[in-house]
Amino acid sequence: MTNNSVKQTLLPIWLGLAIATGIVIGAQFVDKPVKTKKAGTAIEKMKEVLLSIDNNYVDSISVDLLVEEGIKGMLKELDPHTSYIPSKEINRANASLRGSYDGIGIEFDVIQDTIIVVLPIKEGPSQKAGIEIGDRIIVVNEESVIGIDSKGVTTRLLGEKGSEVGLVIYRPGTKTEIPFKIKRGSIYQPTVDAFYMIDEKTGYIKLHSFGLSSATEISDAIDELKLNGMKQLVFDLQSNPGGYLRAAEKISDEFIKENAVIVSQKGKTSKYDDEFRATTKGSFETQPVIVLVDEYSASASEIVAGALQDNDRALIVGRRSFGKGLVQLPISLTDGSELRLTIARYYTPSGRSIQKSYKNGNKEYAHDLNNRYTNGEFYSVDSIHVIDSLAYKTVGGRVVHGGGGIMPDIFVPLDTTIAGNLYTKLLTAGALRLVAIDYIIKHKEQLYEITMDEFAKKELSNFNIKPALTKIAASMSITISELDYEASNQLITGYCKAEIARLVWGGKAYYKIMNPITNQAYKKSLLLFDQAMALSSE
Repeated sequence: MTNNSVKQTLLPIWLGLAIATGIVIGAQFVDKPVKTKKAGTAIEKMKEVLLSIDNNYVDSISVDLLVEEGIKGMLKELDPHTSYIPSKEINRANASLRGSYDGIGIEFDVIQDTIIVVLPIKEGPSQKAGIEIGDRIIVVNEESVIGIDSKGVTTRLLGEKGSEVGLVIYRPGTKTEIPFKIKRGSIYQPTVDAFYMIDEKTGYIKLHSFGLSSATEISDAIDELKLNGMKQLVFDLQSNPGGYLRAAEKISDEFIKENAVIVSQKGKTSKYDDEFRATTKGSFETQPVIVLVDEYSASASEIVAGALQDNDRALIVGRRSFGKGLVQLPISLTDGSELRLTIARYYTPSGRSIQKSYKNGNKEYAHDLNNRYTNGEFYSVDSIHVIDSLAYKTVGGRVVHGGGGIMPDIFVPLDTTIAGNLYTKLLTAGALRLVAIDYIIKHKEQLYEITMDEFAKKELSNFNIKPALTKIAASMSITISELDYEASNQLITGYCKAEIARLVWGGKAYYKIMNPITNQAYKKSLLLFDQAMALSSE
C-alpha cells in the first residue's frame, strides 16, 4: 500500500463499487418473466449443455458454480451497471442503502495484516461488551484472523441479529489477550456524515450516499440548521456514488418549487417511462444553494445536481461528475440472490442524458477516470471534451451539456499538493490512523474533559505527533526525512487532529477541521454565494 503511484492515490479504492452499482429503484413488483420464442430456444440450449456437463464431465464439478459464473458471463455483454449479487452477499450489498445492518457494531481497518478496532459504534453491541478503540482482533469464532482481508473480516463479523460471535482481542495498552462473546444487533448507519454552521448564516451538509433514510436525514439537518440561523447552504455530494432514485427525488424536492421537473426516465418500452416532479413545499426553495461535486459523484448525486442546475436552483461547483445515467431494477431470484437489471435511462429536466458512453466495452468504461486524469481534465477545464451537439438550456436560459456527467458551473482543479507526497504515503499505509488511535489512548481523560469546539480551536502546532508517527512509520519501512515532514506537516497534523476529533465527537468534528485544510471546492464555494444568490433571485 505504500508504493501507490500518484494516479492510484487519486482514485478511491471503492471505485469498483461505484462502477458496479447504478441508480436503484426501490421496492417494486416485477412481472413473472415470460419465455419468448427466442429466449426459449436459448434456454433449452443452455439446459442441454449444463445437463451434459453434470452427467458426463470427466472431473467433479459444481453445477451451482457453473451457473453463477455463467450468469456473470452473460451480464458482461450488457451495460456496465447491470449486476448480479449472490445470495450470500446480498445483505452486505444492501446495508448502505437500507441504513442499517446486523453485526457487532465496529468500524475497523486492516493495517499490516492486523484487524484494528478504529471505533466501536456508540451504544452498539461491541461498545456495550467493552471493546475499545485500538483493540486488535486476533481470533473470530476460534479461527485466527491474522492476515485476513477486509472482505473476509466483514463476512465473519456480520450475521443474523441475536446470533453470537466469539472474539479474542489483543489490547496493546495492557498487553493482554481478552476473550469476548458478543450478540449481534441491528446497527444504524446514517447517510449524512455531518452538518454544521460554517459561519453565522452558512450551513453545510455532507451526504455520502442515498439510502432509505437519506431524505428524512436531510430534512432534519436543514430544519436544525435553519434554527441556527442558516440563510444559505453548501451541499456536499463529492465522492457520493448514489443509491435510491426515490431518495434523490425527495431530496431535490426540498429545494425545487412545486410541479417543477426533477428527473424523467425512458426504457425500452413505455412500461418503464416516468417523470418525477416536485410535489410538496420544500424547506429550502428560495435560499442560495451551492452543490459540490467531483468525478466520484454518481447516479443519484447527478440526479440532484442536474435537477438543481437545470431549474437554476443551485450553483454547481467542483469537477465533472462520474456520468452514470442508467436505472437499475432489483429483481429477487428464487435462491435469495438478486439481479439488478438496467431498465431505463434517466434524463435531467432540460432533457440531458448524463450517461457517458460504454460503446467501447466495459473495460474501457472502467478506465474512464484514469483517462480523464491522463488527459489533464482534473486540473484544467479546457481539457474537458464538450459535445456542442448535446447543448441544452436551463429554465433561465443558461447553456448546459449532456453526454457524460454533470459539468460544474464553476470548475475547481484537483489539489496537486496532496498527491504523491509523504502525507499520501502515510495515509494509504494506515500510519496516520494509528497515530490518531495512539493519541486517543494516551490522552483519553483529557479529551473527554473538553468540548469538540475547544478541541477544534487548538492550534496544529500543539499536537506533538512526530515521535509516535516516526515510530509507526518505521515499523512500516517508511522513512521520514526532515524536508518531507516539513513539506507535509500541515496535512499530516491536520488529518490526525481531524481523525481524533471524529473518533471522539463524530463526523461533524472531522469535517469542521478537515474541510478548510483539504476541501478545495468547499473553500472556493464560500466565495461564490453572490452568484448563487443571483440564481435564486431569477
